Amino acid sequence: MTAEGPDGVPTETPDQHGAYPRLTPEQLDELAQYGEYRPTRRGEVLFREGEPCEEFLAIVSGMVEIIHDYGGPDQRTVAVHGPGRFLGELGLLEGQTAFDTAVVRKPGQVLAVPVERQRALVARDPALGDLILRAYLGRRSLLIGLGAGFRILGSCYSPNTLRLREFAARNRLPHRWIDLEKDKEAEALLRRFGIRPDETPVVMWKGEQVLRNPSIADLARLIGLPTSAHGDGEYDLVVIGAGPAGLAAAVYGSSDGLVTVAVDAMATGGQAATSSRIENYLGFPSGISGGELMERSVLQARKFGAQLTVPAEATSLEPRDGRYALTFADGSEIRAATVVLASGVRYRRLDVPGIDHLEGSSVYYAATLHEANLCRMDPVAVVGGGNSAGQAVLFLAEYAPKVYLIVRSGDLGKDMSRYLVDQVTRHPKVEVLTHTEVRQVNGEGTLQSLTVEDNASGDRRELPARALFVFIGARPHTEWLKDVVALDRRGFVLTGADARAAADENIWESLGRGPLMLETTMPGVFAAGDVRSGSVKRVASAAGEGAIAVRLVHEHRAQEGNLVRGSGMSEPRSVPAQSVS
Repeated sequence: MTAEGPDGVPTETPDQHGAYPRLTPEQLDELAQYGEYRPTRRGEVLFREGEPCEEFLAIVSGMVEIIHDYGGPDQRTVAVHGPGRFLGELGLLEGQTAFDTAVVRKPGQVLAVPVERQRALVARDPALGDLILRAYLGRRSLLIGLGAGFRILGSCYSPNTLRLREFAARNRLPHRWIDLEKDKEAEALLRRFGIRPDETPVVMWKGEQVLRNPSIADLARLIGLPTSAHGDGEYDLVVIGAGPAGLAAAVYGSSDGLVTVAVDAMATGGQAATSSRIENYLGFPSGISGGELMERSVLQARKFGAQLTVPAEATSLEPRDGRYALTFADGSEIRAATVVLASGVRYRRLDVPGIDHLEGSSVYYAATLHEANLCRMDPVAVVGGGNSAGQAVLFLAEYAPKVYLIVRSGDLGKDMSRYLVDQVTRHPKVEVLTHTEVRQVNGEGTLQSLTVEDNASGDRRELPARALFVFIGARPHTEWLKDVVALDRRGFVLTGADARAAADENIWESLGRGPLMLETTMPGVFAAGDVRSGSVKRVASAAGEGAIAVRLVHEHRAQEGNLVRGSGMSEPRSVPAQSVS
């Protein structure tokens, strides 16, 4: 329940986590130059859950209540805002539909600024832009923690349920999973909507919209994500993958005036977005969460005009009429003068007895807020000895009472950065087990314990654990490229001198050169980040390679001279030979 004042108006929610800051009079005056003042009346709905919101709204006077499931059986107050505060959350900046409803509780006045104008303003005013972005990121985290947004109803044993849950978690979308096998609410919902068990999983939103076993694209459309490239399908640059390397390429390509689109089969941010905290990224001495870093990158790419499309899974790449044609899983096709492959890697599965039927219910390959909220009362285990495992351990230790780190080697510092080793070994909730491997997972429906073995002595023991997080290396997203560009024996893309050794000399003869530093065996097709053979598996190096790839795109196109010019597009700015920043 929300506390009310003497006049029956809810009291304002305190700003305890920086999610509800107040704009200064000067900032309101600046915003007023781009919008209009509008009176409000009691009970007026300013925006509604599930519908597009195209205005940035700042409260000049009056009170506004933010409500989840407005008018529905699960209605509850998220926050109450008074004069000087602003409405909305991250979805407003990213073109998603609203995840809650704003209702006027005390009449007054709001300042309404069209989103496009607001984006342009915050791009020019770093202080205002940072204030809004931090608030929106905080509000998105609060919504996720509340279980707001849409509901996924499905069995923990269903691969389709896991597919939908992974997409929602990786895209940092507010939602709640209702387990068909265990949740008492599940049966009532099935009867209420007339859903047969064989029609699950289903996605429910606003108490009325029901999608039966939807595709990822169907779910994306429901919340307003663009699922296919648009326009005339002709681009200067197509970036495959929207992790650190792909987003960097999108930022630098679009800021240089190239008609740029970045696509990803699952989510923007890649594996980096699942990292709870990155402490060795240049420019962030106190660290930054992977999710926040990637959200900032997404907004930066959009600011410069890059088109971002998720989900869009590339299935083929072929040269055609002097360009490259890319086909996607939905049958759509686009053409581009140049391509940057930045599709990253997938975490490897742990192959031990008993694990298959627990994946998605208590065995995970990422440690995000969604999983952490399930681990508040029980011990958990993390398998892996790299930085991803170390970051996951520290994050989970904020929620779980006990975290076991299971490492196959005897030296935790072999693959983990020293700063992480120090924090992990000193943490009172963490127990590090070196020379240890998982031999079996035990449990019906959910994980109960792990059977682990000391690989030096052969001794076995059981560890109590209700969740298992696996970070044991990765494999590249290159199955669709094996007959297109040269790959190394592990499936990573060859570039530069390595690509030259495997390249068809006839293809390169007309250019009078071999592959450039990040160029593959196909002229004008570059690889950056984790997918590239020999890359350094760090966020900073991936972002750097994305920037360098665009510099090499310019060098390649200087010979070809067939950049696409959309209406209103400026000529690409010259890039100094020694600068990629």
